[in-house]
Amino acid sequence: MISRLPRFAPALLALLGSCTAPGLLTGINGLLPGDAGAHRIAEAVPFGPSERLKLDVWSPRRAGHALPVVIFLYGGGWVAGSRTDYGFAGSAYAGQGFVTVVPDYRLVPTVRFPSFVNDGALAVKWTRDNIARYGGDPDRIVLAGHSAGSYNAAMLALDPHFLRDAGVPAGTIKAAALLSGPYDFYPFTEMRGRDALGNWPRPAETQPINFVGRSSPPMLLATGSDDDIVKPRNSQALAAKLRANGVPVELKIYPGKSHIDTVKSLSRPFRKSTPALADSAAFLHRILGS
Repeated sequence: MISRLPRFAPALLALLGSCTAPGLLTGINGLLPGDAGAHRIAEAVPFGPSERLKLDVWSPRRAGHALPVVIFLYGGGWVAGSRTDYGFAGSAYAGQGFVTVVPDYRLVPTVRFPSFVNDGALAVKWTRDNIARYGGDPDRIVLAGHSAGSYNAAMLALDPHFLRDAGVPAGTIKAAALLSGPYDFYPFTEMRGRDALGNWPRPAETQPINFVGRSSPPMLLATGSDDDIVKPRNSQALAAKLRANGVPVELKIYPGKSHIDTVKSLSRPFRKSTPALADSAAFLHRILGS
């Protein structure tokens, strides 16, 4: 006998035919209970001059006091992605007690490096200036991301000129929890890296690892051992450079896990596939003392 389909099966089947893979995760996520009352409290808020530069804000149940803030930058090889597809990530971190900002940024081929990093800096500035109105603490802002989003976050955390040029005070970013990111990958051996970064006349300035210093913020770097898209050596090399400069760092390599597994495990249906959410949230709370 065929078992009965769950009550949300018709909605799930509709999603299967209409969504990107991250969008599907967000759709399924919305059909399942959990994440401690996390919900989106602001949608499509403009934060820059481009029509694309909008963000969503997610929050747990209001706590009666200002909460720490995560800015989550999604991946997609700098050519794809949308904040609406990554609602599952906003819900995940909100469920861990953070007000969570999920911004869009401009994509290749419309722009090239460093425009997408500059967009991230504008999102940080908006967050610093406005997040108190949404229950967040502007003095406890951290970054999180996956893949190309982890690259953008690493550049914002490590190369101070991006935030300085956007008018963000030094020391605003207290920590970063980055999943499966490229940090040390020149010369560019694959098309997406060449398309996004190969235009820049000084390639060393495109590599996050080159900006590590003693004042860099603490970082958690998580990756899968079987990641064949962004090799684990990126996280290993950045972790070693941070340690050499006396910067607190945790390196997590999840055995047998792929590039997608780390971000997929932020969604409720796949939460047990890696401990990326629990590891990153615990690290960020520990650094913030929250």
